[in-house]
Amino acid sequence: MAGTTDPLRIGFLGAGFMAQFHLRALLGVRNVTVTAVVSPTAKRREAFAAEATSQGLGPCIAYADLKAMLAAPDVDAIWIVSPNHTRLDAMREIHAARKAGTTSVFAVACEKPLARTVAEAREMLRLVEDAGLLHGYLENQIFSTAVQRGRDIVWRRAVPNSGRPYLARATEEHSGPHEPWFWDGERQGGGVLSDMMCHSVEVARFLLTKPGEARGSLTLVSANATVSTLKWKRPAYAAALSARTRGEIDYLARPAEDFARGLITLRDPDGNEAIIEATTSWAYVGPGLRITLELLGPEYAMEFNSLSTGLKVFLSREVTGSAGEDLVEKQNAEQGLMPVLDDEAGIYGYTLENRHFVEAFRAGRMPDETFDDGLAVVEILMALYRSAELGRTVTFPDPELETYVPPVARPRA
Repeated sequence: MAGTTDPLRIGFLGAGFMAQFHLRALLGVRNVTVTAVVSPTAKRREAFAAEATSQGLGPCIAYADLKAMLAAPDVDAIWIVSPNHTRLDAMREIHAARKAGTTSVFAVACEKPLARTVAEAREMLRLVEDAGLLHGYLENQIFSTAVQRGRDIVWRRAVPNSGRPYLARATEEHSGPHEPWFWDGERQGGGVLSDMMCHSVEVARFLLTKPGEARGSLTLVSANATVSTLKWKRPAYAAALSARTRGEIDYLARPAEDFARGLITLRDPDGNEAIIEATTSWAYVGPGLRITLELLGPEYAMEFNSLSTGLKVFLSREVTGSAGEDLVEKQNAEQGLMPVLDDEAGIYGYTLENRHFVEAFRAGRMPDETFDDGLAVVEILMALYRSAELGRTVTFPDPELETYVPPVARPRA
């Protein structure tokens, strides 16, 4: 397939929070440039282009629409990091330009989740394959330095002696998203289950899968879930959320879940049962974003907590200043004993993720995570939502998932 011996030239679709994370990560990647960005917000796209250029990743040109960026002669790959509800239309435009021969783009990478429903995810996959594009699913947590190192040790040292792992736990919690559209069930595709459990189920699948085996070697058996809105539909917090989003989000009238628990049962290639236990929350108020991971097997255990940092800073009550996120993502305080993530892009996996995708696309091959994996994740998420709605366990395969839309994502009456 197409590739290049020159640096990969990336065009960003989106210039918000996630795009900034990728930009920081790309500083640790060789043979890559960021030549273009498109965003409907002029201030954001111009600032992103200026930052990419000033960091030595450019020169980067800001475009007002995707069609113009696709026609640019210096873009090889598109990183889709725009809001969830815009991604399918963007993929249709990329597909059309590729089929018409009006773009030099030969690869596409899409942020998590791939889509809001199984139907949308399946169409994303169909379009990228029909266009003959290399494609990648940007799931950063499987590229976390701790995950990569821990998985290697477990599978190399522990599994050969005592057997495959049978339980993976994954938790991701923080106090709520940055942008209003994340809180909107229809635009985002759900609530915290869609937003963050997509991370949890895929990193858990990754940990349970033997290196070298396809992720699909783990057969899905069943899914069971519970969802709830614990914090943000309380009147005081709903009012605060409405004020923060300038009236755009009303959780008294239309809340999405801010807590979700999922239990996925699988069958490994040896016929053994394996379990994924995932919990996600927008109702956690601690130092900041907390990711906890565990992998358990017959004679071993692996664990990771993103807030158990080696670096901590204490600031007394005499030290005051404006609120920010300079110590940890979703930071909730500016005083006390604070954990510090000294390299968020690396610890969360963005640096190794981008390095892997850039190298794969330059070599003209598919990366380890593709749109196929993104579709599999969405299928699991929809099974969890359906389980929560029905109040029972959902078994695989379930043909109802092909057209299923979570209650909070269904169009307003």
